[in-house]
Amino acid sequence: MKILSVVGARPQFVKLAPVNEAIRAAGHEHIIVHTGQHYDPMLSDVFFRDLGIPDPDVHLGVGSGSHGVQTGAMLAKMDDVLTEAAPDCVLVYGDTNSTLAAALSAAKLHLPVAHLEAGLRSFNRAMPEEHNRVLTDHVADLCLAPTEGAMAHLAAEGLASRSTLVGDVMTDVLLRVRDTVTKTPPEVDILVGREPGSYYVATIHRAENTDDPSRLSEIVAALAHVDKPVLLLAHPRVQARAAKHGIELTTGTLTAYGSLGYPELIAAALGSAGIITDSGGLQKEAFLLRVPCTTVRTETEWVETVDLGWNVLANSAEEIRAGVSRQRPAPSEATPYGAGDASQRAVATLFDHFGK
Repeated sequence: MKILSVVGARPQFVKLAPVNEAIRAAGHEHIIVHTGQHYDPMLSDVFFRDLGIPDPDVHLGVGSGSHGVQTGAMLAKMDDVLTEAAPDCVLVYGDTNSTLAAALSAAKLHLPVAHLEAGLRSFNRAMPEEHNRVLTDHVADLCLAPTEGAMAHLAAEGLASRSTLVGDVMTDVLLRVRDTVTKTPPEVDILVGREPGSYYVATIHRAENTDDPSRLSEIVAALAHVDKPVLLLAHPRVQARAAKHGIELTTGTLTAYGSLGYPELIAAALGSAGIITDSGGLQKEAFLLRVPCTTVRTETEWVETVDLGWNVLANSAEEIRAGVSRQRPAPSEATPYGAGDASQRAVATLFDHFGK
């Protein structure tokens, strides 16, 4: 069976790693297409290296741009790639512009589409990611859901007959990397001299938190006045936005750094007193590592992290500071995202649907 994966952003590279291993272990052919949505080496190349992913077979080199320009550029290039490859199915991941562009292109070429991480909903239609994930689910021939909650959302939208619960593939790679960095901690320059539990790790990148200078200033001010040093792992886009508006990202308890490789990020998170983020993936990673998380949003797709007490939503500066300084949650043995075998289950489901 020939499976073609389309990825373009950091969370997708993390999910790709265990799926690629499972596809090859099952004896299937795997073609990897990188759209170039994330083109900075620290957001792209380093993940392929650190997670043992083969170099992409095709790199579209799309780069940055508005949502319409970026998605359109991908669509313009995907048709020829898919026609030449003629895969048995096209596998798309998550909720980025790369996800939607690949799903639309494949559907119009009458190629089977499978959506990994299907069924997640924030119910915030102002989020570009929400449009991407909803549209992709309805285009897809097979929806591979990570949680029971995601399955319920798909059923509510009339998609139950083409949906399968496989678990969360990011859990697969996270557990593996956690065990590796625990045994052999990677060298992380920004952690030199820092005791475990003496700092927080922060990532802020979503448009609603960074495009408006007053909003970005509010978040920076909140992080600059908490009870421990905050290590801000700043996406290049965030650094550019801050520089454009004259916002100093290193101030008070807040110090800005560049992005980290995935093992280094997990090591930093494991040693932290808590995570502050607006990233969907890092919320879940924090829960799996049992590190308290404060999410700078008004909603989350990963409601299980909130229900189990390991994540709180915080919008205002006061809420952010209160979330960061709250007491540690009660211990939990819950495994809402699976036992670490989601990639194998996903590949087996692909073969059941498209390989026979």
